[in-house]
Amino acid sequence: MKKEIIILGGGLSGLSAGYHLSLLNKDLIVFEESNQVGGLAKTIEYGGFRFDLGGHRFFTTNKEIEKLVKDLLGDELLIVFRRSKIYLKGKYFDYPLNPKNIIDGLGVKEVLKAFFDFLYEKCKINRNIEAVSLEDWVISRFGKGLYELFFKEYSEKVWGIPCNRISAEWISQRIQGLSWKSLIKSALFKHSDNIPTLIDKFLYPSHGIGSIADKLSANIIKAGNKINLNCKVEKIIWERDRIKGVYVKEGEVYYYVEGEMFISTIPITSLIKSLFPKPPDDILKISSYLKYRHLFLVVIFLNKPKATNYTWCYFPEKEIPFGRIHEPTNWSIDMAPEKKTIIVAEYFCNEEDEIWQLSEGQLIENTILYLEKVGIIKRIEILDGKVIKVPMAYPFFDIDYKKYYSKIIDYLSRFKNLFLAGRTGMFKYYNMDKAIESGIQAAKNLLINKV
Repeated sequence: MKKEIIILGGGLSGLSAGYHLSLLNKDLIVFEESNQVGGLAKTIEYGGFRFDLGGHRFFTTNKEIEKLVKDLLGDELLIVFRRSKIYLKGKYFDYPLNPKNIIDGLGVKEVLKAFFDFLYEKCKINRNIEAVSLEDWVISRFGKGLYELFFKEYSEKVWGIPCNRISAEWISQRIQGLSWKSLIKSALFKHSDNIPTLIDKFLYPSHGIGSIADKLSANIIKAGNKINLNCKVEKIIWERDRIKGVYVKEGEVYYYVEGEMFISTIPITSLIKSLFPKPPDDILKISSYLKYRHLFLVVIFLNKPKATNYTWCYFPEKEIPFGRIHEPTNWSIDMAPEKKTIIVAEYFCNEEDEIWQLSEGQLIENTILYLEKVGIIKRIEILDGKVIKVPMAYPFFDIDYKKYYSKIIDYLSRFKNLFLAGRTGMFKYYNMDKAIESGIQAAKNLLINKV
């Protein structure tokens, strides 16, 4: 088999690239390892319920991407008003942080201490030194008090390492533009200045975020192209400065597909390992230093119409094992049967962690205990539970990753017909809009460089 363009990975970036190229009548095929398109932005259906792999809102300042999503989904798009909380010291705090709410919850003394810590940081002579770690970045902008209260434990729960080892790049992307000034402005005037972490409403498809991937996929197929699911790319054959083709395992069938141009959205480390002939030993060794963090969801189905009023709730303290929950029916009533609801708890871990090895029953029971403890559910309301594991969900940004990443990118740049896209493919912590944008940009770069 021979194709003009081969796309590795059927997440949002790969599908966006395929969609853009299909509009131009290009001959292509998409290979996706799982049984469903969408990657992290898929929606799972189970027993009449729907849930995403974590709560994924759609918000963008890119008008081209916004128009694309609106054109794809039309009336299926809902406007959802954000209601987020942080559960800390047995109390619920607003997120984004609200100064009045913090004072009510912590007391004037604690808040004044945090504010004077902030002033102390602003008065430092050397405060303009570039932050290397998450700890440096947050303390320099918010002070040590607020850092220790709201940022430290949650960040360490997400990444599994101390905050002085987490790259400042991650937190600067996640809360870009956030400051004491913007928090106060948002609290007093309900104005976010389009800072993503402060927005009070977002778009969401009525049947789950996976609808975006489903629509992209449908358009690719409608154009006469193929999306092959349950297909693992085993080998990527190259010669001199070009990729020649891929060996794919589909069930028990193993076959070769030749291609002219390639877009990869699979984890960059998997791409390196799949190359044949093998890359030099130093490149293989360097790629092993780039890590991904695993995610798993414990989903609890409830025989009641509502459990909370939140879109999300964060749990930074280590005594509670999950990091965040969301209730999909607070995003769209179509995410559960009538008078039923669902709670999705997110856990972050590495493959070697003990919690990743626990049975489904153990994980469900453990989650129920803590959800009961914080007053969100009662055992008598539970209908069922489900565990979904998502390996290599998040690129892992420690303070050393850039020196390894740059060498891998430099090595891959020799292949003139290979283009990278997406969160895992580019090792970038992209939100959905950026993932879509990166796929379209990869398609455009491919067309410019096609020879």
